[in-house]
Amino acid sequence: MKAKSDIGLVGLAVMGENLVLNMESKGFQVSVFNRTTAKVDNFINGRGAGKNIIGTHSLEELVESLESPRKVFLMVKAGQAVDDFIEKLIPLLSPGDIIIDGGNTHFPDTARRTAYVESKGLLYIGTGVSGGEEGALKGPSMMPGGSPAAWPYVKPIFQGICAKVEDGSPCCDWVGENGAGHFVKMVHNGIEYGDIQLICECYQIMKDYLGMTNEEMHETFAEWNKGDLDSYLVEITRDILAKKDEDGKYVLDYILDTAGQKGTGKWTAISALDQGVPLTLIGESVFARCLSAQKEERVAASKVLVGPAVEKITGDRAAFLEDLRKALFAAKVVSYAQGYALMKAAAKEYGWNLNYGGIALMWRGGCIIRSVFLGKIKAAFDANPELANILLDPYFSAKMEESQAGWRRVVAQAIMNGIPAPCLIAGLEYYDGYRCDRLPANLLQAQRDFFGAHTYERTDRPRGEFFHTNWTGHGGDTVAGTYIA
Repeated sequence: MKAKSDIGLVGLAVMGENLVLNMESKGFQVSVFNRTTAKVDNFINGRGAGKNIIGTHSLEELVESLESPRKVFLMVKAGQAVDDFIEKLIPLLSPGDIIIDGGNTHFPDTARRTAYVESKGLLYIGTGVSGGEEGALKGPSMMPGGSPAAWPYVKPIFQGICAKVEDGSPCCDWVGENGAGHFVKMVHNGIEYGDIQLICECYQIMKDYLGMTNEEMHETFAEWNKGDLDSYLVEITRDILAKKDEDGKYVLDYILDTAGQKGTGKWTAISALDQGVPLTLIGESVFARCLSAQKEERVAASKVLVGPAVEKITGDRAAFLEDLRKALFAAKVVSYAQGYALMKAAAKEYGWNLNYGGIALMWRGGCIIRSVFLGKIKAAFDANPELANILLDPYFSAKMEESQAGWRRVVAQAIMNGIPAPCLIAGLEYYDGYRCDRLPANLLQAQRDFFGAHTYERTDRPRGEFFHTNWTGHGGDTVAGTYIA
């Protein structure tokens, strides 16, 4: 072993252990520490036995074992634990040393911590790490942001351990200042929420309307994974549908229909509201999880509330399955379009210079939302870095035109049969709203001006001029201030 390690890691849960093994397998020597020191010994004598990994029993020992500038990678629970370790590390580190947070941290916390750590003469990185435990071990997607001066020191490690795409490009690059890396990871997770819910809605339509068996659905998702829908989530859905337990029963059929969440989807929706970005599909995916959690209430409601009985398809099932494939593809595109629109708004708000094509490349391998059409998103931004919305790219606009008739038929059947499909519907409504050159917001503004003197702009006057009508004859000329949420 070398006298000093290349990097230290704190937190030997599943993700932390796997990242350590990944780094060591790429030629880096790693020192490790865990608050419960027995975990250190168990790891060193177990999965880490015989490897270039140094176990330490205190933060002081960890820091002393690292080469300068020291790099300490925190893989601890997001929130107060990160702040606590930062406070413990600052007195032990020297100017120019680097603290890295690899948890699912809310981006404002990373922005705050970056400023605080830099004020102490140190450098800070908040990086999204996607891909789950398998990705951590074999190659995750990584989205680092924080102190730009820290990037050259961690770049060889991060790009060494991350996933690679076909041409060898690493699924990791510098995202931007302060909280940019964790913001992009948050949006990634929001898109993941939307992707998952869309697939679940297709599953329910297949099961309830098409009357398909698990094996038939398994075969369909296997086929879908060979074309435009080729992605990690479609791939694992294929495998989940085929999985049986020791009694020969399908595991999926015995899983309770209540979904959990860790909050990143909620953060994405809240951020969209703060930025005034219509993140409708992703927002519906968060609410769908909330509704699923009301299991007992839904069971009771099912005995009281009436809806249409689901009538199994009588026509061409293969043709409808093709419609469903197109609906899933088109709605997925909307989910990504909304996520990218949120990133563009945030970049403007926080002064980040985000590389949107580069972000698509980072997501092409290692992460949960990796899919074949991310390459098309990268090509879209390569062709037009100022692209306002990926729906406007020639490839995607043509695919939406090709897909929308089938998408509409699927949504219509879901509504007519009372099958909940909130994200398929929300995606289509966003598409129709975005392509509509005149929405009924003129009436909305008239109503606001009527009851609150909130003013309005006119179609026959330049933008930025505001007017008020005394609708009742009693209101006078006083108007309310205007603002944009």
